[in-house]
Amino acid sequence: MPDVQTLQSTPLLPQTILIVEDETRLADILEQYLRREGYHTERAASGPRALELWRAARPDLMLLDLMLPGLDGLEVARRVRAESELPIIMLTARDEEIDRLLGLGIGADDYVVKPYSPREVVARVRAVLRRSGGQVQPGEVLRVGGLTVDTAAFRVTCWGEALDLTAAELRLLALLMRDPGRVRVRAELLGMVSGPAALSDERTVDAHIKNLRRKLGSCGAMVETVRGVGYRLANG
Repeated sequence: MPDVQTLQSTPLLPQTILIVEDETRLADILEQYLRREGYHTERAASGPRALELWRAARPDLMLLDLMLPGLDGLEVARRVRAESELPIIMLTARDEEIDRLLGLGIGADDYVVKPYSPREVVARVRAVLRRSGGQVQPGEVLRVGGLTVDTAAFRVTCWGEALDLTAAELRLLALLMRDPGRVRVRAELLGMVSGPAALSDERTVDAHIKNLRRKLGSCGAMVETVRGVGYRLANG
């Protein structure tokens, strides 16, 4: 079977990154590094302002600090996710906050813990943007048991019931469904949702899998954990 390639035209305008950070020094540094890489930036220092700019500026990605005045990052992410699949990278102050976010099922595309390297943040931004366009094979319809994924329509169903997945969750599920029963290691799955393994915490994969299982409802048990290795999809 010949390789299928998806051609993408070069964007006429630079991609816009919305930086939501109330610490001016950190926001200045992120803005400097992102602009150096050719991105356009917008900035918000509070939750309410972040929502205003999200609607007005139509950014391509949001860098979202967890602790914000007015509305915290958790609530901002919830409101954005209720209306949009905008890629979100959460900026947190502690590793433990990632566990809290996982438990609440926020559905961010990546998590970065402070203090961070601005270069690492830029690398993750680049990786998430590259994947947020839907790095799935065009026109695929995958069926395993009660699960169906239509990548062209961006539609997922469990026994006929439509499910609401993020782009990252759909990519993970499609990868698992292409070869049911095959174990996919975390590093491989990480490449579907974030940057290179050297730049990302593999717990990001666990975060997406946890959210994916929850959203799959009665089909969630089909996503099986292989301890110390990764995950697989049960055969029907």
